Amino acid sequence: MSADPSLLTVGVPKETSGHERRVALVPADVRSLKKVGFEVLVETNAGLTAGFLDTQYTQQGARIAADRAELASAEIILHVRAGAADLGQPFAVGESLRENQILVAMCDPLSDPQPIAALADRRVTTFALELLPRITRAQSMDVLSSMATIAGYKAVVLAAEASPRMFPMMMTAAGTLTPAKVFVVGAGVAGLQAISTARRLGAIVYAYDVRPAAREQIQSVGGKPVDFGLESAEGQGGYARAMDQDYYKRQQAAMAKVVAESDVVITTAAVPGKRAPILITNDMLMGMSPGSVVVDLAAERGGNCEATKAGETVEMGGAVVIGPVNLPATVAHHASQMFSRNVTAFLLLLKKSGLPALDTQDEIVRDTLITRDGRVVNPQIRERLAASVS
Repeated sequence: MSADPSLLTVGVPKETSGHERRVALVPADVRSLKKVGFEVLVETNAGLTAGFLDTQYTQQGARIAADRAELASAEIILHVRAGAADLGQPFAVGESLRENQILVAMCDPLSDPQPIAALADRRVTTFALELLPRITRAQSMDVLSSMATIAGYKAVVLAAEASPRMFPMMMTAAGTLTPAKVFVVGAGVAGLQAISTARRLGAIVYAYDVRPAAREQIQSVGGKPVDFGLESAEGQGGYARAMDQDYYKRQQAAMAKVVAESDVVITTAAVPGKRAPILITNDMLMGMSPGSVVVDLAAERGGNCEATKAGETVEMGGAVVIGPVNLPATVAHHASQMFSRNVTAFLLLLKKSGLPALDTQDEIVRDTLITRDGRVVNPQIRERLAASVS
């Protein structure tokens, strides 16, 4: 707690997951918080794996907490990931939080609501940043888009490293090398960044999305839209909605030819709170040329590829299938910068709306607030909790 009772202290712990290298707040954003009346307390070496030293935090006015017990005095705790267990690791964030403390983090509440119930039992006030409404005013706080940008970029880097082919066309003394053909499935933020990155490397890039409006977006970053003649599967907020199995079977059949002709396939299709749809079957993989690469960005949600195993690289026929987990953490420095800017904007909004009082008339506050006063207050999560015990 701050020495000045009128100031609120923001605590920045080390992330608890062994797969997490990001930090929730970077030194450059400490001053922005201090200007509006926050104190900042950072756990020793919290930013080290992202390339930020304790001295950089103190130079910006933060204090360093010697241990987690000292950090517990902060009224607000910032985490990157505080939700579902990461590849079998137990959920531990809630165990270090106390009554009336405020947690601001990505909580994965729609996929695994049980840890959210545990936070409510501890009477923690929790904000889940994944639930930010898709409105213009919330764009500066949109952690999902920021992290998807990183994932889309890194997916192409992984594919280029795994592929036996170079991406660009080259005219050499040894002859002309043809450019790689890349097929991106899903043209959300991650997909568009993958298209853009693959184009910058010189590949020919085709892309498909279930939303008709994505066609112009694909073209705007240099991709060639593929139209399979299927009905739109656009849901609320610009996300795809879950469809029936007949739809996915027709989608797979239409996609098979493009997949077979591609050197690299990058899949990004996800439905919030649902298992990722299977778009690439084992039969489709068997039809790919030797040396082909599939990078499945939906691996943590079960995968868009039938052969995907989260956190592993597997071979099927001539194709290599990569199932990366938490790709943004592999680009921890810039991912932390982007996340920190998002979470700083969110805290500035809370401060402007009267924190520690909470203005639930503001839809950003209302939609992201998931636990308060010992209760799960978000209707979607309450429904999922009820379904999980019925």
